[in-house]
Amino acid sequence: MQGKMAIVGNAETITVFKAAGVDAFPVTDEKGARETLRKVAREYSVIFLTEDYALLLKDFLKRFDEEAYPVVLPVPSGKDTGYGESFLKSAMERALGVDILFND
Repeated sequence: MQGKMAIVGNAETITVFKAAGVDAFPVTDEKGARETLRKVAREYSVIFLTEDYALLLKDFLKRFDEEAYPVVLPVPSGKDTGYGESFLKSAMERALGVDILFND
């Protein structure tokens, strides 16, 4: 698991990550994303998830907050909802106690 990164999400968004050497797992629906995350979580320490699926799986993703690894991070997709940005802001504030990136 050490140092391995993956991305789960729609095919259009994950292509960029795949080009950068991140293991890519395309999914087409919420059920597929959930099943893929379960499998990938056993082997990868950092998992990027396109925000269109992160929003759909918000409750499911809470289980990953209980352990140090894997870290699941939503990333913007073609269907930008702002969820990825708000998730990162919240996680940063929890970890650091302050907002150092968004300055809101």
